[in-house]
Amino acid sequence: MPKGNHSRLTEFILSGLTDNPELQLPLFLLFLGIYLFTVLGNLGMIILILLSSHLHTPMYFFLSSLFFIDLCYSTVVIPKMLVNFVTIKNVISYPECMTQLYFFVVFVISECHMLSAMAYYCYVAICNPLMYNVTMSYQVSSWMVGAVYGMGFIEATVHTVCMLRVLFCKANVVNHFLCDLLPLLQLSCSSIFVNEVVILCLSSFSFCVPNCLTILSSYSFIIASIIHIKSTENRFKALSTCSSHIFAVAVFFGSLGFMNFQPSSVSSKDQGKVSSVFYSTVVPMLNPLIYSLRNKDVKLALNKLLLKKTFQM
Repeated sequence: MPKGNHSRLTEFILSGLTDNPELQLPLFLLFLGIYLFTVLGNLGMIILILLSSHLHTPMYFFLSSLFFIDLCYSTVVIPKMLVNFVTIKNVISYPECMTQLYFFVVFVISECHMLSAMAYYCYVAICNPLMYNVTMSYQVSSWMVGAVYGMGFIEATVHTVCMLRVLFCKANVVNHFLCDLLPLLQLSCSSIFVNEVVILCLSSFSFCVPNCLTILSSYSFIIASIIHIKSTENRFKALSTCSSHIFAVAVFFGSLGFMNFQPSSVSSKDQGKVSSVFYSTVVPMLNPLIYSLRNKDVKLALNKLLLKKTFQM
């Protein structure tokens, strides 16, 4: 960094999704609806799992944790995005920006690891059902979920500490709708070599080891196991067990990978906003639908709960 006086920025301006005034109100209403639907869907599924005793299984323990993560990181992102649609300048202070960055990274990384843990669950349930009760006991499931959150907090702490050492002394307009790692680093007037190495190492860890390897190897064994099932009905039942998870993994990792591994050009920055919208707002809204629409246990639990409330009234 060149010698001289460098005054730190005290606030940033988030550019948001668009500068077109005509789109501000429609986008505000759209994302307000998405957020309300996200809160209703995820919170509703968490409450349903807590109140329904026959849903107290490892599968729904993982699902309730996934819904909690979705609820949290959509709350970190969308309310500030909504402010951007109704204000001329969406100003965010430096401490608020670092706080948003920290919790956003916590929950995104936790989602990566949670989807990996759920892939392992599908492998055990389909490929090794006789050892299911031992392999996926309540204690083991609790340790896995605890490890998921632990890795999220550790990696987010490392990223945020590295970001705190970066100097911002020139432009303060973040080309994004939230404080994320790459858009912030583009405004740095100091060396970001350490940050880039940390991002590369931790992103590789979050994507490749253990997540992508766990997901790919789990589904390789699952597909091989399904192929050897003679009964068409049992084969379809086994496939339907993990179909929702496959779709959730494809949408989340696809949009997240597009955001983080695209070339650094002006057009790709705007495309990165679109992919960020998918994994930060659309995926949390879709997950409750993905895991409930074709799930007979969830429908049965909901019917029992509604009947119980009706009789009480």
